[in-house]
Amino acid sequence: MNYNLNDIAGEQPKSSTFRSLKKLLQLIKEERKNLLWALFAILSNSGLNLLGPFIIGYTIDTYIVRKNYPGVLSFSGLLLFMYMLAFIASYKQTKIMGGVGQNMLFKLRNTIFNKLQELPVDFFNQNKAGDLISRVNNDTDKINQFFSQSLMQFIGTIVTMVGAGIFLLAINFRLGIATLVPGILIFFFTKATSHFVKLRNALSMKSTGSLSAEIQESLNNFKVIIAFNRRDYFRNRFEEVNNVNYAKAIDAGVANTVFIPVYGFFASMAQLIVLTLGIYLISIHQFSIGLLVSYLAYATNFYNPLRQVAALWTNFQVAMAGWDRVSHILNLESNLLMTNTNGHLKSEDLMEFRNVHFGYPGGKEILHNINFQLEPGKTYALVGPTGGGKTTTASLLARLYDPVKGQVALNGKDIRSYSSEERANKIGFILQEPFLFTGTIRENILYGNDHYKDFSNEQLEEVIKEANLQNLLDIFQDGLETEVSSGGESISLGQKQLIAFMRAILRNPDLLILDEATANIDTVTEKILEDILNKLPAKTTRVIIAHRLNTIKNADEIFFVNTGEVIRAGSFDHAVDMLLKGKRES
Repeated sequence: MNYNLNDIAGEQPKSSTFRSLKKLLQLIKEERKNLLWALFAILSNSGLNLLGPFIIGYTIDTYIVRKNYPGVLSFSGLLLFMYMLAFIASYKQTKIMGGVGQNMLFKLRNTIFNKLQELPVDFFNQNKAGDLISRVNNDTDKINQFFSQSLMQFIGTIVTMVGAGIFLLAINFRLGIATLVPGILIFFFTKATSHFVKLRNALSMKSTGSLSAEIQESLNNFKVIIAFNRRDYFRNRFEEVNNVNYAKAIDAGVANTVFIPVYGFFASMAQLIVLTLGIYLISIHQFSIGLLVSYLAYATNFYNPLRQVAALWTNFQVAMAGWDRVSHILNLESNLLMTNTNGHLKSEDLMEFRNVHFGYPGGKEILHNINFQLEPGKTYALVGPTGGGKTTTASLLARLYDPVKGQVALNGKDIRSYSSEERANKIGFILQEPFLFTGTIRENILYGNDHYKDFSNEQLEEVIKEANLQNLLDIFQDGLETEVSSGGESISLGQKQLIAFMRAILRNPDLLILDEATANIDTVTEKILEDILNKLPAKTTRVIIAHRLNTIKNADEIFFVNTGEVIRAGSFDHAVDMLLKGKRES
């Protein structure tokens, strides 16, 4: 299945955007009451501001022209009171929407992160972590900025514009039509350029994601860069990506600002029309000075919001470009679905491969028609040249992937019929490069293990002793409270593998898969691990992937994995001969 977000962006149908936008609005459905209050506040603010020019014009024609100063003071006080109410309404709206925006941002990021946890390994193989981080952090923040700062402002400007247009037409219909003509031209200009602006912002966000991905990749491999003294390579790669990001940001910036001067030009044209025709109407006694002042104010109230709409429309296009990138993730579904297959295969084997075929997306088939069985309590070894398919086979055992064709059975049932929790409890997997979280050893070995989460350190140490893991824990000076920094960089790779080993053993799995689990530890510690494995419960089946031949010499059965086939190797000596032959051929 294609999980590449850059490819999906081109394949995404337009209708999915509306479905995704509906999902976005569902994130703030609990804020409906606050949204209504914010809408009431912005309507009050707009309504009060729209009454101002009418009252000013009335005051000029009724009181100022006649030099009735008490009347002027009375209406000045009324205007001051109205504008104070409008200020309070605007403040309340800003405060409410700020909270709504932050709540939406919190829920949106949680939703994306939860979706990422549902997606299979395929997804993370096809997308760069830096780009995903940019979508979770940068793109969601653009959406939040629109909701918290621009949405109600956008509604307010639309209400102000509509209200001002109504007043313009009501005061003098023909002059109103002439005043609104530039606004119609603005509408067509905006419609013609919106797609261009959105596209430029989408490309800018994509380049920002690529920049984040390049930085993360370079920093993750900085030790290698230092070891080979290739800082120049790091600098050149970063400069190349940074230059692309700079160019895309400039393009987006130009696109985002194109509305402002155009809107300003048309607004000036409208004011020129009002002054020219208004003065003419006054000269023929069909208009008053007060109405002209009101008219100029309403023209300003119509076109100034249009200038704001230019900036707000840009924010909207940025938010929608960000939403497109976010919605691509939210619309994905895992291809590792739980099936309703309840039929039993009438097998006493722990696991069985039946006519299994597998290939990675976009690549050739790696495993061809594989058939083998794993019996409970036995130790199996997978050997073969690098790239032969050992780790792929182990990944299918743990259901990190599903076969393209065929079936993998666990305890006589299709492995797809088990929930993720059931499967994780039955299968332990010690990866070749184990990952640790920031915290303590205790927190890392209990990760995903709810059975011991409420145990005290003393109780947990007793469990560790019973599992014959005390010798491993003693290697760490502070025991369970040994601090582990981000990514486990405070300890060696070998120590990481020991912690991962304890984490897997404490889950008491039916199947334990060790993918080069002893590759980075010394022979003494390896002997300790071998003793622990030998003392596992009789039901535990072990699958060992190793290049060290002494690690697999005591296996009950050895499989040779190469060129898409899994073949029983027979004796240890025969397996060695096959391994050497496979290396020569590869």
